[in-house]
Amino acid sequence: MTHIRSFSPVSRKDSRVLILGTMPGKESLMKNEYYANPRNSFWRIIGTILSIDAKISYSDRKTVLLNQGIALWDVLMTCTRDSSLDSDIVETSIICNDFIKFFASHPNIHKIFFNGAKAGNFYAKHILPNLSDQHRRVSHIRLPSTSPANAGKTLNDKISEWRVIVI
Repeated sequence: MTHIRSFSPVSRKDSRVLILGTMPGKESLMKNEYYANPRNSFWRIIGTILSIDAKISYSDRKTVLLNQGIALWDVLMTCTRDSSLDSDIVETSIICNDFIKFFASHPNIHKIFFNGAKAGNFYAKHILPNLSDQHRRVSHIRLPSTSPANAGKTLNDKISEWRVIVI
């Protein structure tokens, strides 16, 4: 088993929307980039929705997201997992990110979108009970996972569902 650590959030103080994954996959961790696996459809979906040129750099893609008021992060700060699959996360190894501190420094967040069911489930179980009433009332929406392991929906179906992130 491998103990892994997530990244810092991609955010600005004025971010209004937060997209949460569970934990970056192996390729993302190696490249130090969110959604680096070319089979993960996150950047294709975001590119279609926000009209981002697929050829721009990772840094430029992050800038476009930030300029749209969108932040990226993960529910988990650290965990133990062998593969890139969320289903392989050892529940007893989970340490979550500090959302109380995050919300204090990002007061404009009014919507949270989960990239897949596991991110939403971990947030509901480990984060939500510890938040203030105000932050518990922030809108939460689970979207289909962009992971290549989620083959149950077509790319076009995912794009249609992910369009709700546009504010």
